Amino acid sequence: MAVYAIGDIQGCYKQLKKLVKRTGFKPGNDSLWLCGDLVNRGPQSADVLRYIMDLGDAAQCVLGNHDLNLLAVANDARKMKQADSLRDVLDAPDAPEMLEWLRKLPLLHSDKNLRVCMVHAGLHPDWTIKKAGKLADEVKNALRSKRYSEFLHRMYGNQPTHWDTSLRGWDRLRFITNTMTRMRYLDKKQGLELTLSCAPGRQPAGYQPWFTYPSRRKDKWR
Repeated sequence: MAVYAIGDIQGCYKQLKKLVKRTGFKPGNDSLWLCGDLVNRGPQSADVLRYIMDLGDAAQCVLGNHDLNLLAVANDARKMKQADSLRDVLDAPDAPEMLEWLRKLPLLHSDKNLRVCMVHAGLHPDWTIKKAGKLADEVKNALRSKRYSEFLHRMYGNQPTHWDTSLRGWDRLRFITNTMTRMRYLDKKQGLELTLSCAPGRQPAGYQPWFTYPSRRKDKWR
């Protein structure tokens, strides 16, 4: 069995199909790992979701920030921006099925045999893979609960910036979500810096990419 991992698709259905064809992916034998941001920016977000949903267990997906944005817009937790291209999903006759499928996706997927862990953005240096999996489950449970709309309303914000095991409630869930779907850089005290979007090496002094921390290199996971 082969495992193929694909990054941000962002509504680019035709390009996705071409890429999958190029890999030689066979749904009955292989696995397709999709690391979030399935929707937005591209013109065919609905077709992307339908295609992946039809793959069933052959596709393993995690949520990205654009996917969460779609859920937030659909639940009136966030206004759609002018640059968003989500209307083909929201106006589709099968929108309820697509949104229901999307909100049940996790933030993290891992395979112990392959020793590979997949998230959209990253993992905090203080978290082991096992710990990160449990934290991701907290967000997954919130999204699958009756209060998921409230979670989407509380999800946005850049605070708190530092991990603490004593974090509780919405602050805890927001930190986990920001780390796994938005994080790029950390400051010297391992605090989230969520406003920087530059390429690694171009960030201001005092910040470094999350994946350069020694603890992330020592866990022997990819």
